[in-house]
Amino acid sequence: MLPDRLKAFFTSNPRVAVAFSGGVDSSYLLYAAKDSGCDVKAYYVKSQFQPRFEFQDAVRLAGSVGVRLAVEDIDILRDDAIARNLADRCYFCKFAILSRLWDIARADGYAVLCDGTNADDDEFDRPGMRALRELGVLSPLHDCGISKGEVRLLSKQAGLFTHDKPAYACLATRIPAGTAITEELLNKIERAEGALFDMGFSDFRVRVIPPRTAQIQMPGAAWEAAAALRADIMAALQPDFDSVLLDLKLR
Repeated sequence: MLPDRLKAFFTSNPRVAVAFSGGVDSSYLLYAAKDSGCDVKAYYVKSQFQPRFEFQDAVRLAGSVGVRLAVEDIDILRDDAIARNLADRCYFCKFAILSRLWDIARADGYAVLCDGTNADDDEFDRPGMRALRELGVLSPLHDCGISKGEVRLLSKQAGLFTHDKPAYACLATRIPAGTAITEELLNKIERAEGALFDMGFSDFRVRVIPPRTAQIQMPGAAWEAAAALRADIMAALQPDFDSVLLDLKLR
């Protein structure tokens, strides 16, 4: 059962394109559009910033709800404003990606592009939201007052496998502002996080402290498991990092 305010949005916008990441929010938005009877198509951007599992989840979710999925490959590091990784990198990245999605969505005949920003997302903490406003991308979950908790509950009721998927920001967020982003560094982070996923961890980040230190951030409740697997963690990460630190405060 969709919230009335969300159904009203899709009644007013019966033909929409969705900027789709495969995460919790955009997955529910895609389901809601389809369940409302919309003519909807999902658009996924494949860049160096997304790990492989995110793409696999996007393909799986779109297939499970019966929505067409367009995949657009972008070499995001060709944009120097993004690769230099200054404080406003997120804005330039979001602007570049959504501009490309607008181009292909309009070519497919869509005049409305939506994203999965929810009511808990604070635009003062998310510079990429400025790009949404400037490009005229709509955020139905945000505008309808639907919080992250509600999205998870509604997703569970709808039977979406993403309902309990951990929040996952792009790989670039692991690199401190001012440190140039390279494909090699992104690959190191993806390998490190992939190794931890394989060990059974799910709620964590591997952040980089230049030049070659990995800082693993995870909740304090994971300390015992991390301590028990210390040797495995060190063995997995040391080919790419000289030092490995454990931070028990996940941010």
